[in-house]
Order: sequence, then structure tokens, then C-alpha cells
Amino acid sequence: MNAILDSAGNGATQPAPHSTHPTAKLKLLLKREYWEHKGGFFWAPIWAAGISLLFTLLGLITAEFAARKASFGNFKINGEVMVNGLDLNAITAQMSSGDMEKLAAGISMSAASAMIWPLLALGFVVFFYCLASLYDERQTRSVLFWKSLPISDRDTVLSKAISALIVAPVIATAIGIVCMLAFLLILSVFVLIHHGNPFTLLWNPSSLLANASVLVAALPIYALWALPSVGWLMLCSVWAKSKPFLWAVALPVFAGVFISWFDLLSIFNIESNWFWKNIVAHLLGGVFPGTWMQLADLSSFNGNGIPSTLTIVQGMYTVLLSPQLWIGAAAGVAMLIGAMQLRRWRDEG
Repeated sequence: MNAILDSAGNGATQPAPHSTHPTAKLKLLLKREYWEHKGGFFWAPIWAAGISLLFTLLGLITAEFAARKASFGNFKINGEVMVNGLDLNAITAQMSSGDMEKLAAGISMSAASAMIWPLLALGFVVFFYCLASLYDERQTRSVLFWKSLPISDRDTVLSKAISALIVAPVIATAIGIVCMLAFLLILSVFVLIHHGNPFTLLWNPSSLLANASVLVAALPIYALWALPSVGWLMLCSVWAKSKPFLWAVALPVFAGVFISWFDLLSIFNIESNWFWKNIVAHLLGGVFPGTWMQLADLSSFNGNGIPSTLTIVQGMYTVLLSPQLWIGAAAGVAMLIGAMQLRRWRDEG
């Protein structure tokens, strides 16, 4: 116990200095990364979603004018005359249950495709965020300030990796789900214009829940699959003295050209295309969602009928049985450890 003398000369106990818990430090670092890169993490997927919705709206308006211009007034279904348009209730009333199921599946697929744009933006955001994560702090000399604080290189690199692998994908996923709902709202207006019921045609709770569930279920797979890409990009970010993008892209590409030119993998009875597909493409493209689907077992989707949500998720999670996923994840962890070690002395401008 540390003791000090108070004004009366009596001994008083001095409280021990408070130490910040490691999880609290990590939480603060994650907040720092989010606020410093909010434009990429938050606004980039929103802008991508907005552009996709704008294109959808323009496409529907164009189709509406084209249809009205082509009809020139009257359109008949079973002798009933409608002026300048289609009566969706009259059309769906004549459809069989099988046709209605196919229609529901098509609408569900269209709604799911609306979520692609925010996820595509996520790939570009994570790629360039990782490339700049450890390079920019050396260029701006802010690394000296952060190293003066009681924050280890491990915590700094780990916070940036978690931001790329978890924080950014979760935000993009949430925005993608909102984009899907906005897409259905736009379609609902046009369904109402054509005398249809959007609640029965579009707003199927099970389909909406299925699309959202599949997207959320893919988050852990994305984190594991993108780990080697994030590790490689951050390693280049901390190592390169200039132009980290050039080093990150040129090294694996030149390695692939060298291996293909001399056919080095033929020693192991492996074609050169294997290196391009499993090393180059994975290192540079693993941050884009869905690139891991090539390893998934989708044989259960080839049967008749619409696969259930559980079947789709089970098919996706067969990726976890692939050695390539775990070897890549281990390599990603090793590269992140290398980035932590390099950051200890790589602080020059």
C-alpha cells in the first residue's frame, strides 16, 4: 500500500492507479477505426445501395412507359378490357399453385439480388482499408503518437483486422437487408398501380427471413475466407515504404507468371492454374463476399423445388470442411503476426 501524509500529518492510503482492461482497450480501438473510416464502412455501402435502388426505379419507370406506349390503350385478358395497363389480380387469379410458387421464388431471388451492391462495395472498402491501415499512419507520422500511448502493436493490428473481418461486413449486411426492404417498397408501388396486392405478391415473411438469415449466416465464413487476404494486405501495408497497392498486387502476380513460365508446379503434378486460382485469386479477391462459394457443396440445390433456408445454410457451411479454408486462415493469422512484429520498428515516414 502506498501512503501519503495528509494536512494533519496522518498517514493516508493512496489508491493504486487504475489499469484499463484489455477488452476495453480493444473496444476503444474499434470505435476509433469506425469513426476514422466511417465513410468507407458506413457510407460506401449506403451509396451503393442507393445507386442500385435508383437504377431499379429508373428501370421500372422505363418499362412502364414502354408498356403503355406499346399497348396504345386496350389490353384484353379473357375478354375483359383494361385501359393502359395490366390487372395483376386478374393475371394471378389464373395462375396455378405451381406457377405461384415459381413467381414467389423469382421475387425472392430478385429481392436477394438487391443486397448484392452493398456487399460489392464492402469488398472494395475492405481491400483499400487494409492496404492503407498501417501505411498511412507512417506517412502522417501519427504512428508516433499512437505508440506513445499504452497500446500494444498487437492490439492495434488486431483492432484493424477485426474492423475489416467483422465490423465492416456486419454493417454492410445490415445495409443490404435494408436495401432489400427498400427494393420491395419500390416494387409495391408499381404493384398497386397495376391493381395488385403487394402483401400477397411481394411481402412473404418467410422469404424475407430466409434471405436475411442466409446473409447473416455467411458472416463467419466470410471472416475465415477473407483472413488470408486481410493478412496479406496488412502485411504489405506495414512493410512497403511506398506504393503498397503495387507491392500487394505485383508480388503474387509476378510469382504466378514466374511459376507458369517455368512450369514449376509440374514437379508436384500440379497445373499452374492452381496457383492462380488458389493463391493469387484468394490473396487479392478473398475480401469480396461470395468468392468462397466455389468450395461449397451445392448438389442439394439441383433437385426439384425451392431449397429451404436450412438446406442453403448447410450447403454454404460445407466450406468449413475444405482444407483450403483452414490453411488459408492459418496463413492469414501468420501474416497478421508478421504485421504486428514489423510495426514495432517500421515507424519511419
